Amino acid sequence: MSSQRGKAQQVSPRSNHNGVVSESRLRVRYAETDQMGVVYHANHFIWFEIGRVDLMRQLGFSYRDLERDHGCFIPVVDARCRYKAPARYDDEIIVRTHLRNVRESMIHFGYELLRANDSEVLAEGETMHMILDSKMKPAPLPEKYLKAFKSAIGK
Repeated sequence: MSSQRGKAQQVSPRSNHNGVVSESRLRVRYAETDQMGVVYHANHFIWFEIGRVDLMRQLGFSYRDLERDHGCFIPVVDARCRYKAPARYDDEIIVRTHLRNVRESMIHFGYELLRANDSEVLAEGETMHMILDSKMKPAPLPEKYLKAFKSAIGK
C-alpha cells in the first residue's frame, strides 16, 4: 500500500485475540530525526496519537465528536514507550493501535510501531486516558462510546 509522506493513512483493520486493531501508515520526515539520523524519541508519542485517532474513526467517531457533543475530554495521564530498534528518515512506519482496557472513567490504548518493509518491531507503547468533563473534573464516558470501546476489545 502506498502512503503519503508525513501523513497517516488508515489501512485495513486487523483483528487479534484482543479485538480490533487499527493500522495507520506514515513516512518518517527528515525533521523527525535527530543528529544521529534516528527518529527523536518523543515523536513516537505523536505517532501513537495518530493511531489513537484512526482507531476511534474506525469505531465510528472522533475526539471532536466526544468533545463537541458531550463536553468530554480524554487527556493522557500516563504514557510509556519501549524502544526496540531505530526508525530513520524515509522509513515507512506502520502504527498498530488497539484498546487494552476501558472502564467508565479510563481508556487504555496499546501500540506497536513496525517498519513496513521488514516488519521489524521498532517500539511498543501504551497510554492511559482519564475521562474529564468541560470543568476538568472526572466524568463517566458516555454510554455509546463505552459500548463501542468494549465491543472493540471483545467484551
